[in-house]
Amino acid sequence: MIGGQEEKAFKKLDKKIDQFIREYRMRIKDSDEREIVEEVFDRNTLMTLYHLMNEGYIDELYGVVSAGKEARVYSGVDSSGNPVAIKIFLTLTSEFRKSRMKYIMGDPRFEGIYNSPLKMIHAWASKEYKNLVKAYNAGVYVPRPIAHAKNIIVMEFIGDGFEPAPTLREYKNLSERILYQVLRQIRLLYQKAELVHADISEYNIFYYKRKPILFDFGQAVVTTHPMAESFLIRDINNILNFFRSRHIEVNLTLDDVLEYVRGSRDAV
Repeated sequence: MIGGQEEKAFKKLDKKIDQFIREYRMRIKDSDEREIVEEVFDRNTLMTLYHLMNEGYIDELYGVVSAGKEARVYSGVDSSGNPVAIKIFLTLTSEFRKSRMKYIMGDPRFEGIYNSPLKMIHAWASKEYKNLVKAYNAGVYVPRPIAHAKNIIVMEFIGDGFEPAPTLREYKNLSERILYQVLRQIRLLYQKAELVHADISEYNIFYYKRKPILFDFGQAVVTTHPMAESFLIRDINNILNFFRSRHIEVNLTLDDVLEYVRGSRDAV
């Protein structure tokens, strides 16, 4: 139950979001996308946005910068006018449980909530935020985590003028040096944050200001996770194969990189 002042402020926010949705709907023609826009801004999500706006983490919400089956990332600004990225997990999607179960099984944070999609999504958003915090505190290049509430994460916006930085897949000037930069981040993530990204690829690494910046950490697992080793091998193979596909000379084997990431050798 919210009080009179809060209800008034919420109605003001509701109107603001409603205007955003109307303007956004006018820019899109796909009916499925319109449905998703409406799913994103359900009552519970609006209440969570209200809380984050009330705390100053969000002041204005702009357009979509990334759209997936499970979440939408919007650009915006905080109360000081700083650009932020707002990741909103869809609470009504049926894809979530099916695609994420292999990362959830065995994780104590998800015990007892397998049959509650909403609780699972909230726990997943919390997990992504905490993984980001661990990686950021370990010195890994990731978007700076700012705030989390229920199905929403607020983080540093990576890019200029609300235009997201290119991913490795989009970056035109790949080199062997960039490959080594990426491998160093995987090593830092493993040794200092004690995490394995578990889904790393050219699609979830920005290249911005001469740095590879890793993102999408929801599926990341601790290094003691029973599948951490197989996820790490997959991550490394994804990166090596991508650079080879772009005709970058890669004189490294999987074993070379695994030894480097684990710390049994100082360089690759």
